[in-house]
Amino acid sequence: MLSLVVMFLLWIKVKGLDYVIVHQRWIFVCLFLLPLSVVFDVYYYVRAWLIFKMCSAPKQHDQRVRDIQRQVREWRKEGRKAFMCTGRPGWLTVSLRVGKYKKTHKNIMINMMDILEVDTDRQVVRVEPLANMGQVTALLTSIGWTLPVLPELDDLTVGGLVMGTGIESSSHIYGLFQHICVAYELVLADGSLVRCTEMENSDLFHAIPWSCGSLGFLVAAEIKIVPAKPWVKLHYEPVRGLENICKRFTEASENKQNTFVEGLQYSLDSAVIMTGTMTDHAEPDKINRIGLHFKPWFFKHVEGYLKGNRPGVEYIPLRQYYHRHTRSIFWELQDIIPFGNNPLFRWLFGWMVPPKISLLKLTQGETIRRLYEQHHVVQDMLVPMKHLQAAITRFHQDIDVYPLWLCPFLLPPGRGMVHPKGQEEELYVDIGAYGEPKVKHFEAKASTRQLEKFVRDVHGFQMLYADVYMEREEFWEMFDGKLYHRLREELGCKDAFPEVYDKICKSARH
Repeated sequence: MLSLVVMFLLWIKVKGLDYVIVHQRWIFVCLFLLPLSVVFDVYYYVRAWLIFKMCSAPKQHDQRVRDIQRQVREWRKEGRKAFMCTGRPGWLTVSLRVGKYKKTHKNIMINMMDILEVDTDRQVVRVEPLANMGQVTALLTSIGWTLPVLPELDDLTVGGLVMGTGIESSSHIYGLFQHICVAYELVLADGSLVRCTEMENSDLFHAIPWSCGSLGFLVAAEIKIVPAKPWVKLHYEPVRGLENICKRFTEASENKQNTFVEGLQYSLDSAVIMTGTMTDHAEPDKINRIGLHFKPWFFKHVEGYLKGNRPGVEYIPLRQYYHRHTRSIFWELQDIIPFGNNPLFRWLFGWMVPPKISLLKLTQGETIRRLYEQHHVVQDMLVPMKHLQAAITRFHQDIDVYPLWLCPFLLPPGRGMVHPKGQEEELYVDIGAYGEPKVKHFEAKASTRQLEKFVRDVHGFQMLYADVYMEREEFWEMFDGKLYHRLREELGCKDAFPEVYDKICKSARH
């Protein structure tokens, strides 16, 4: 064993670490990142469980808030020489973007990752910003509750979903993650602590979503919860022909009897549309525990219904349904571990999958980062459902990435950065493209800008975790900045936090 390790290290030395990471990345991921990811998960799970059981989180929370206020006041005393940002390292975020501003801004340390309280009478859960979806589902489903909108990946944090956005296959009923939040607590640029709701500090409540930490530091959020049932009864329907796919997907999304609606599009004219409902009982011969480590990756399992040209019904445990794409990071893991869905690999090593996205970012190096930027797409575009067919056609022409993730959501009227053009709620769809473009003419900046222009023209929105190539004027054409800019002025944010555009757009990033 020792001799194999020595030979491996010598091979890396001869070839060079960059060569190995780019061309044989699975070696590094399987030998180092998978075991390390397991250690991370165990540590955070045990820590969260102990803190919640000992009820120490609320007491520690108050002290942590005071510490953040102290840091902000010290920044003011020092003369406000640089913008502030959270001290959380950029590699720990789920976004593939690397924010270089962390090196030049004043880092405010925010160590807040606990679930503070579950109030079943008020039907809310109060959580700190770094609590993640894996934590939240583990606790809530164990006591018979769930979030109405529970975004997919385990490592997505409440803070990221509030300051950015989040979506799930129940969003056609409940809206985006921001629409199930009932209160936010923030430390502002002057060091004060404020609570905002629909009735209290209402303007700030509506301006916070999509603001990316440029109005204040989120220290807690209250989120709606709903009773949970143990099973999801999931219907799989293969559909052929683009016009037919869009028609069936729209019908399924408009039907409020469906608790969950999702589509996986495998080519321009083939898709599987899934509709689900929560239920107390399952037919034993139709149970599929998709979360077990040796099970096929979910998107491959779904593709089987398309290849067999047959509909189907399964019963899936609720928490396993919520995190159905987590093990394969949707379908991104097939590019990192090409044999990851092989039955032998799944049986022997599937329990360690997936590697933490944060560790993948930390170890990717400049070479692979450049390759990813030029030869890889990770984008979520939110467009009105009435433009779905035109949007899919445009995605096919500009990038040709499959599968595409189709997730419907209801967008209510409002006065924040993201709302429909009119004063009535409107059905939208998130089109998620993750993978290597197949078009010969693909060029990261030019191709993405073409997509961005299409999305602006149909009054859609681009998720801000991804690479954004818009100019400032184009960005504020896509997003409504009236309330946001007024509050930045009123709350003294202009010399405290960078504008959201300057934090996320490539043409503005330093």
